[in-house]
Amino acid sequence: MEDFMLTCPSKKFLGVECLGCGAQRAVVLVFEGKFSEAFHLYPAVYTLLLFFFTLGVSFIDRKRKYSSILLGMAVVNLIIMVVAYAYKHY
Repeated sequence: MEDFMLTCPSKKFLGVECLGCGAQRAVVLVFEGKFSEAFHLYPAVYTLLLFFFTLGVSFIDRKRKYSSILLGMAVVNLIIMVVAYAYKHY
């Protein structure tokens, strides 16, 4: 599975990890059933999966407005990613 993953341009060209580094591997670990390993690799993996699930539901269910929920989830994801990034690097 690692052969089909996208490389991070920031890490490849600048040598610095971005806020999303590890997300692909964490999602694969979730689908393999390695939940704690996925969380340790990328703490925002579960909120990110929930965000994308809600985004998919918003495309299917056009009657309800999901914009405020999605915005709130995006903010929560961003906070988790920034805190995890700072914890990993500092």
